[in-house]
Amino acid sequence: MKHEKKIGKQRWRRRCHVRNRLKHDSTRPRLSIFRSRKHIYAQIIDDQTGRTLAAAGTTDKPLREEFRYGGNKDAATAVGKAVASASLQAGVKQVTLDRREYKYHGRVAALAAAAREAGLEL
Repeated sequence: MKHEKKIGKQRWRRRCHVRNRLKHDSTRPRLSIFRSRKHIYAQIIDDQTGRTLAAAGTTDKPLREEFRYGGNKDAATAVGKAVASASLQAGVKQVTLDRREYKYHGRVAALAAAAREAGLEL
């Protein structure tokens, strides 16, 4: 149990470091990513007003019907395209990537690449 607590504290510290750096240095809305074992979610948040401008996830009905399993790169790519199209409809073109404590690798990188291809500037 001691090892899991240590890893949890490291993740929490890393998440706070990334998010605080983004909040203090950027005036753009942030593309926040949450990744679980079975699903991946993304939302665009305006920190100045405290509102969510656009959101997408593998539990949304159109994406849920398209993919049987939402914890792979294909599902992350679809979520990236969906959140990019929703944010472009909301009038947001430039965002900063908030990857939380996750490495820029695998599903997180696939989501970011798909959002870039769909028209977002990260």
